[in-house]
Amino acid sequence: MAAKKTSTGKKVLKWGSISILTVLIILFTAPFIFKGKIEKMVTNAINKNINATVSFTETDLSFFTNFPLASLSVKEIAVINKAPFLGDTLYAANELNLSMKITELFKGADEALKLQSINTKDGFVNIYINNENNNNYDIAIQSNVEADSTQNSIALDIEDYELENMTFNYVDEISDIKLRVSEINHSGQGNFAQDILDLDTETTALLSLDYNKVNYLSDVNITLDAIIGIDLKNTKYTFKENKGFINQLPLEFDGFIQLIDENQLYDLQFKTPTSDFKNLIALLSQQYSGNLASIKTEGNFDLNGVVKGTLSDETIPTFNILFSSKNAMFKYNDLPNAVNQINIDAKIINNTGLANDTYVDVNKLTFKIDDDTFAANGNIANLTTNPTVNLNAKGTVNLAKLSQVYPVQLEQDLAGIVNANVSTSFDMNSIEKGVYKNIKNSGAIIVSDFKYDAADVANPFLISKTALNFNTNTIQLNEFKAKTGSSDLNISGNLNNFYGFLFNDEVLKGNFNLSSNNFKVADFLSEPTTEQNSKSTNSSTLKIPAFLDCKFIASANSVTYDNINLKNVSGIIYVKDETINLQNLNSDVFGGKIGFNGNVSTKNNASTFKVDLDLKELNIKESFSSLEMLESIAPIANTVGGKINSKVNVSGVLDENMAPSLKTITGNLFGKLINPKLTAENSKLLQVLSNNVSFLDAERLDLDGINAYFSFDNGVVNIKPIPLKYKDVGIEIYGNHTFENSIDYKVNFDVPVKYLGSDVTSIIAKLNPKDAAEIKSIPVKATITGNFTSPNFSTNLKTATSNLVKELVEKQKQSLLNQGKDKLKDLLNTNSDKTDSIKTTDKDDTKDKIKNTLKSFFNRKKDTTKSN
Repeated sequence: MAAKKTSTGKKVLKWGSISILTVLIILFTAPFIFKGKIEKMVTNAINKNINATVSFTETDLSFFTNFPLASLSVKEIAVINKAPFLGDTLYAANELNLSMKITELFKGADEALKLQSINTKDGFVNIYINNENNNNYDIAIQSNVEADSTQNSIALDIEDYELENMTFNYVDEISDIKLRVSEINHSGQGNFAQDILDLDTETTALLSLDYNKVNYLSDVNITLDAIIGIDLKNTKYTFKENKGFINQLPLEFDGFIQLIDENQLYDLQFKTPTSDFKNLIALLSQQYSGNLASIKTEGNFDLNGVVKGTLSDETIPTFNILFSSKNAMFKYNDLPNAVNQINIDAKIINNTGLANDTYVDVNKLTFKIDDDTFAANGNIANLTTNPTVNLNAKGTVNLAKLSQVYPVQLEQDLAGIVNANVSTSFDMNSIEKGVYKNIKNSGAIIVSDFKYDAADVANPFLISKTALNFNTNTIQLNEFKAKTGSSDLNISGNLNNFYGFLFNDEVLKGNFNLSSNNFKVADFLSEPTTEQNSKSTNSSTLKIPAFLDCKFIASANSVTYDNINLKNVSGIIYVKDETINLQNLNSDVFGGKIGFNGNVSTKNNASTFKVDLDLKELNIKESFSSLEMLESIAPIANTVGGKINSKVNVSGVLDENMAPSLKTITGNLFGKLINPKLTAENSKLLQVLSNNVSFLDAERLDLDGINAYFSFDNGVVNIKPIPLKYKDVGIEIYGNHTFENSIDYKVNFDVPVKYLGSDVTSIIAKLNPKDAAEIKSIPVKATITGNFTSPNFSTNLKTATSNLVKELVEKQKQSLLNQGKDKLKDLLNTNSDKTDSIKTTDKDDTKDKIKNTLKSFFNRKKDTTKSN
């Protein structure tokens, strides 16, 4: 009997093991068997229900992920719109996971799949409504036949669903609304197979909202745990148990939302569960509110609202949202001061259901810090057609005390007292149309003892006093006295078109008087930090603001820039169209005066400049050695003492440091030297010139009154012929050099013969006076190449001298020959005139005399030649 039981047990174990193994084999192999069928069913469901292009990389079927349910995973799915939003992505996700009963896999490809859960993760949904009121989400295929569950490709018997790390974007061009809900994590559980169910949800997300191009919410933390009663037949959704948070502000909701035809019916109420004033601070994000547990508060803060009515194409629900606080205070335990006497009475109301009748009313907003009080009130109406704004503010704020009452982490220290008493009233249509007479401004703001100190400024910036008066479309700057480092600054003037600039993207116009006793540029320039240096490699150069159209009448007793000291600076500066124009800007500098006219523009990708300089009696050496551009144009100038009058016209490109890029500059320089004196020891070029020309001492060159003309382009400076003076030697120099200091100069000398040596002068002395008078000087050519630190000198002096000697010898020879001919002629003429008594002389005596005379002439010529 026992043996029989043992045998039966073994059989059960055996067949049980075989059965389990068979089931496991089926579970492992089934996904491969059903994969083609599943892909066909998914494709069939898409084609029957969606008028869009749907793509996915693969599908994966598993019996183990949600056993005993079968799990279908669709990878990298995307829904792409067709016309009129061709190519736009409506929905995309890395994963879309669907769960269903295993029996659903045995249905035909045309039968409906009943899904029990849906999960999508790491994706987004984009909803877009354009100006023609077309939307991109209406992609369901319309059917004239009322579909039942057998005709649908997918049936929803969902019991749970989940969104993980999703983003929802909503853009309505008609209403100018941009809504973004990011980092959405939402889950819901409920039996959708029933007509009436309770859906248990949990939601966290970040909410951002822009309306009329103004940002109202930016990544506000939203949390909601709610049980929502759903009536599927009547499409009605009712808030039951719920708890929500906006940042850290708790809210409770009551009421319902119902879909009726194409409209939505709202009947909602919401409120803060308590009246603690801490609720107001909780409305801020945690990074700004600090530790709520460390705050002591008194008084109340109540937020409650009612939304009731129909949302349709013509109407919105009416609503009444109230914010109120009375005689409240708060104090952080780790800060010394408190904010007291806080009173808030504000509301957002729409009583008609017409969007344009919405208005915001801040009836009272007051607070007190120590003895300083501040109060404001105002309202905004006609929000959707012509927003009308009325605002009033009056009070005193001590900036240094803000960090003593509120845990704000400032990157810089602030100090100063702001006194304000201002009112403004305007409507947006008047601003957009430029009807500024409809804008009513009045009052003043006075700031005193303001101090700003941070890493981005070289020295603390101190404003002893500034006073602003507000008038219609004009802000009058009556006074602005500031100091930083050793620099002082005084500004007065006015700003025009302020509201056009603020609300209508128009340029900001102004006229100012700017004066300073001492202005040191280095006082305004801080040393860049390591972080700023790393960022600067990817940043563009300085840009002149495009929104400015301002005129500055400037004057300063002293301006210091680097090693340049400017005195008595005055002129007019215009800032417009990303360009600074300098007009009649004058200054004392380098022992003389300099005048500027020109402009600097950052309008194009590369910043450019064009300037005309008028230099009057400037110290040559000091000015040309201090200004890199002038030194590059005329490097030799740093060896010249004395003064210069000059006109410089130059244009080019500015580098990333807003300094002229020498390779790009084009222009010319005309200069006239006054009482100049050369110092040859400072110039290799002058030393080479003196060493290679024996009769020349470069330091004694007479440059007084010399006119020089330079033109430059593409990094090459061309010098027109410059006549120089040295005793009775004529000199002319011309040629070119580059900004890399290579040189190619030509020098023409007109050298008097007396400098050519005794050999030449002795030959000239033996010429007849007429020939000697014709030979006063000879032309000599020289070339200077290489560079300014290592110049090369060559000349044709030897060749010119040799040619002159040859010419002189030829002249002497010709002169002697002419003398011989004359003597012979005289002799012959004398013999023919003698009396007949001479005829008796022997013929041989006459021949001998002629022979001796010729012999004597040629012998003297030979001796003369030898002596030379």
